[in-house]
Amino acid sequence: MTSFILRALIAALGLWLATEWVEGIYVRSATTLLLAAFLLGIVNAIVRPLAILLTLPLTLITLGFFLLVVNAGMLGLVAAFLPGMGIEGFWTAFLAALIVSIVSWIGNMMFKPGEKGRGD
Repeated sequence: MTSFILRALIAALGLWLATEWVEGIYVRSATTLLLAAFLLGIVNAIVRPLAILLTLPLTLITLGFFLLVVNAGMLGLVAAFLPGMGIEGFWTAFLAALIVSIVSWIGNMMFKPGEKGRGD
């Protein structure tokens, strides 16, 4: 549970940076930002694996770059369900998803959830 909360906070940081750097994405409040990060975590855990499976041939042909489109779709799905969040178009969602992905990758590398206490 702590790992999920940490990942949600890292995603919230990525979403906040995306709203600051990318024109066309908005989040009305800090509460909406935290809810968006929480909902993005749930969508990534449930919907994203199915979307990856359905788009596997295209992902293989593009050598994995189509996963960026899947990530943009997941972010757009969150924006569609959350009243205080909006994304104006595909390229806005694409750039925002790229920022969130990079911040999440850096955050996960820094905190390494699940590897504490190994004693190696």
